[in-house]
This record gives sequence, C-alpha cells and structure tokens, in this order.
Amino acid sequence: MNVIQSIAAALTPMGLLWTLLLIGVATFLHELAHYALARWQGVAVKSFSVGMGPVLFQRPWRGTEWRLSLLPIGGYVEIDGMAPEEDGKGGLRQATRGFAALPAWGKVAVLLAGPLTNLVLALGLMTATFASQGVPALDRARIESVQPDSRAETLGLRAGDVIVALNGQPIPETRTVGGQTRPGWEGLRDFLATGGPKTLTVRRDGETRDFAFDWQARVNGERQLLGIGYGPDVQDASVPVAFATAVTTTTEAVPQILRAFGGLFARFFTLDLSRDENVSGPIGTAEIVSRAATVGFWALVQIATLLNLSLAFFNLLPVPGLDGGRILLVLVGSLRGRPLSFSQEQAINLAGFALVMLLMVFVVVRDVSRFF
Repeated sequence: MNVIQSIAAALTPMGLLWTLLLIGVATFLHELAHYALARWQGVAVKSFSVGMGPVLFQRPWRGTEWRLSLLPIGGYVEIDGMAPEEDGKGGLRQATRGFAALPAWGKVAVLLAGPLTNLVLALGLMTATFASQGVPALDRARIESVQPDSRAETLGLRAGDVIVALNGQPIPETRTVGGQTRPGWEGLRDFLATGGPKTLTVRRDGETRDFAFDWQARVNGERQLLGIGYGPDVQDASVPVAFATAVTTTTEAVPQILRAFGGLFARFFTLDLSRDENVSGPIGTAEIVSRAATVGFWALVQIATLLNLSLAFFNLLPVPGLDGGRILLVLVGSLRGRPLSFSQEQAINLAGFALVMLLMVFVVVRDVSRFF
C-alpha cells in the first residue's frame, strides 16, 4: 500500500465533509466577528471571503464584496486601513484611514473579536454537551460492561458499579503523568498494570463495598485483563452547572493547550517529525473527525469544541501575522506614544507571516510522514 492509499484508508468521505464543515463554520464565525466589530466602529470592509484562493462567486452587499472561494480551508476579511495603501508614486505607505485611524482600544477590539468568538462558541458547545450528556466526575470510574467468564465477573463486579477508591485511597480528580495532567479515573489502568493484593472500593445502589483480590499483571509475559469496560462516572447537570463546569474545564485546559503549542514550535525549530499526540495537522484532524463521525453527534460536538478552543488560543499567540501578534504591535505603539513605522511593521508582519506559513507546511509534512 503506497502513501496515498494509506492516507485514503485513514479517512472517510463523511469524515472529510464533517472536517470541512467544522473548520469552515469556526473560521467563518471568527472572520464575521472581525467584520462586525469593524463595521460597528464605522470602518469599511472591502471584502469577506468564505474559503481561500480563486474566487468562484462574488456579490456586493452593504459596501462589502462577499465572496465564495475555491479552497474550503478558512476565509478572510479585508478591513479598510489594515493593509498598506499606495502612495501615488508606485510604492506603498502606512494607511491613515479606517482601521489605522481607530484608537488603540478600537483596534484591539477588532482583533480580539475573532478569537473571543471561537472561545464563546467553544464554551457554548461544551455547556450543551454537559447539560445533555452529563458532567464527568473525574474522581470516579464507572464500570460500563463486564465480560463473561472474566476475572471481574468472578469477583462479582457489575455494569453500573462506580469505583471510588483504589487500595483504600480515594481516586484524585487529576493526576500528573509525564508532565501532563490526566483525569484521575484513568489511573485504574496503571493500578492494574502492577501485581499484588488489590482492593476496589465500589459504590452500588447507594452502598459502598470492597472487592479484594490478588492480582497478577502478567502471566508468561502476557498482560492480564480484569475484563471490564469503564469510563468516568457521569452526573446529570442543570444548564448553570454545565456552564460553570465548561468555564472551569476551559480554564484548566489553558496550560495544556499552551504547552502543546510550545511543543509544536520546539519540534518545528528542531525539525522533529515524530508524532505528537497533543497537536494534529489537517490530515490528523480529518482522521480524528472521521472516527468521531462513526461514534455519533456528540462526539462531533466535542471535536468542534476542541477546534474552536485551538483556533482561539492559537490566534492569540503573540506571533506577528496572527491576531495576538497584531494586538501586541498595537499595544507597543500605544506604549511608545506613536505607532511603529511602516517599514518596521511591514518587516515584522512579513516575518511573522512567513513563520506561520512554514509552520503550516511543517505540520502537513509531519502528518504525511506518519504514513511512510
């Protein structure tokens, strides 16, 4: 099987369609927020494109040329005064009208609108998920299934039992493994990876009982299985509780997201093409969405939540060419009492744009390299 066949086998047509839809909606709302904050402040918007590349269809409406472009990989909004303008001598100069004429807070508002919209959308999707599917209790593991004739069945464990302690120690909400924070209930796997006397404290029908047994993690070098399927215990939640949990979850995820982006840049600068489970490129994302599409609607909602969180925080990175980099330049100009010169700003943005493009190429190459 060659590389193209391997990539095709990892993806599905429905997964690709869902990937384009999820990314397209997230990007469209991001750019629409930039558009809305610019127009709210009286700044003209020359064009708004859904998609990139050659324009397939365009129509003027309310002073903006609305476009549908060939490549369904995002979009863009062309705000008056954000890009350089012609100086009348065949050269370019810094714009003096539109976006460029806004006060610092107005510029920051336009730039911040896109990432904040993705963040709000992620919180909304997460709230809907928790309200309809329940809030996972990270410090409890619910047994979802027990295999016939397994050790678990012999012990008397049942589907629906909730494991609350391991060897008498309550399961923590989170634990740190290899510098990364993991849900506490996942510790059951490590608990069974070692042999010796074991005790599972289980809550069943409102009562707590202990199941003690001797455990051999491996027999003749082969890993032994207890014979249970499990996941986090899930509790019903009202909308306010679901929203509060979504905010807490997002806040706790920020350090992990920033570490993931930091790891991506470290791999980029060292040309490390090894697989990184924390950051996926376009092929890896489509592969994940393809699997989620076979699971069900709420799995896709969770992927959409992660995509919007990633888009929000990536764009807030202080890298020239991204919203965060542009905000940084506005703040620097405000602190200096005057904006950066045209040549300075152009050089910084050009370098930032080149970095982002090279980073995108690196991520795609790393994605493809998995199939060699």
